[in-house]
Amino acid sequence: MRSNKENFLIAGIICLVSGAFFTVAGLFAFSTTVGIGGLILFILGMSAPSPESSMTEEEIKNWKPNAQKMADAGRIMYRVDTTIDEPYKTTILCGACGFIGEVDGKRPASYTCSNCDTMLWEEEEE
Repeated sequence: MRSNKENFLIAGIICLVSGAFFTVAGLFAFSTTVGIGGLILFILGMSAPSPESSMTEEEIKNWKPNAQKMADAGRIMYRVDTTIDEPYKTTILCGACGFIGEVDGKRPASYTCSNCDTMLWEEEEE
């Protein structure tokens, strides 16, 4: 159970689809009741307030991934997270040592971990 909004929307869609199937089956009294109930549930779901995020603006701004080593999968693994709003900030988790590097701006063309001096990637120019 995530939120009341999602629950009402899912229940409304299920009732509307069920009502349509009951109509095809020829159960018109039952399909009308279920369909109208689904419509009411769907409207309640659309008008319900969205659940608020449990994180504050400051926590979202300062979020970083957990610093942990990543398993090798034939090569060094890494994780890159970039914000979608300006000012852009990119965090890079080195899977070899678990170090988190920060870069201002979007993902760079190449990156070498400043902790263990491992080159994580280098994009070729076209």
